[in-house]
Amino acid sequence: MSDNSEANIATADALTLLLHNQHAIGAAIEEITKWLSENGVGGVAANATTAMETLDTNAQAITNTIMRLRQS
Repeated sequence: MSDNSEANIATADALTLLLHNQHAIGAAIEEITKWLSENGVGGVAANATTAMETLDTNAQAITNTIMRLRQS
């Protein structure tokens, strides 16, 4: 295996771990958002929803990068 392939695998593995963390953070924000909505803090819940949308967008970009690294 070439050094470049090994580096790509290591990078993809690291990005995968970060992606898992990102999903966990998103799940936590979702739970907090639900609680905020149920307790009358709709404005803050809306901000949290925006943060979740950003996490989702970035998660897709990270996933695409992981796939490109694993295919090279």
